[in-house]
Amino acid sequence: MQDAELFMGLAGIAGVFVGFGALIAVRTGGLSDAFETTYVRVVVWIGMLTVVAALAPVTLGPYGLGEHEVWVLSCAVLVVIYLGMGIVNIRMPESRAVDAASSRTHRIIDAGTSLFFLIPLVIAMVVILLGLRPELEAALYRTVVVLLLLSAGATLLELVYQQRRPQAASGPAELPATGGSSA
Repeated sequence: MQDAELFMGLAGIAGVFVGFGALIAVRTGGLSDAFETTYVRVVVWIGMLTVVAALAPVTLGPYGLGEHEVWVLSCAVLVVIYLGMGIVNIRMPESRAVDAASSRTHRIIDAGTSLFFLIPLVIAMVVILLGLRPELEAALYRTVVVLLLLSAGATLLELVYQQRRPQAASGPAELPATGGSSA
């Protein structure tokens, strides 16, 4: 497969997003609220989906399948994983809590961002699955992988920007004990 090196590189980049998500999750012994939990899950989910998307054609190619079959099977794997993880994600109590607590504006921005990536992704995969433009299937599949990668990055960026959103009032912050001298 001519794009094997490119796909391996994209899988490596996506793995970084998965690592960042895991690092955020464990940095203080756990996630602090439903928003953070949900968005870290989405970053990890989309990052892993990107890894699968990048590695699927590299893995399937050596089995003697035609190029079209490789792209179709790779897309089918992505659809199954995306739908499965999407169902799991929306059923999580933290996801429901975030949805219920989000303002209408925030929900509209989230939906717009998701559609920005999802619409071209779905179009590219439908063209591949239906075999409408065989000469473009490799390019369309690369586009799918890149869109997934950008979607993971956009979700991580939103998580980072939302880290300093206003919190509910509480008592004064306490510094953790370090066990050192107070002198």
